[in-house]
Amino acid sequence: MRLIADGATPTSRLVLVEDLETDNGYVFELASPLFLAVGDRISFDDSRLVVVRANGERLLPAGEWSTGCGIRAGQRS
Repeated sequence: MRLIADGATPTSRLVLVEDLETDNGYVFELASPLFLAVGDRISFDDSRLVVVRANGERLLPAGEWSTGCGIRAGQRS
């Protein structure tokens, strides 16, 4: 599922996230899986993942950046 990390676009359904891959090949790997609820908004602030819940609660989940391998599951070269 494609998530928009602009801090303004809310998620449209419940999503279990283990990592987030950017369009330029970087991956933010969460220290533990995270459920994003309907209405949550995500963004990256100073290289940290920020989750703003629909009720205004702000979370800073632990994780680290890495580079993607270039081949995604289900794709063949």
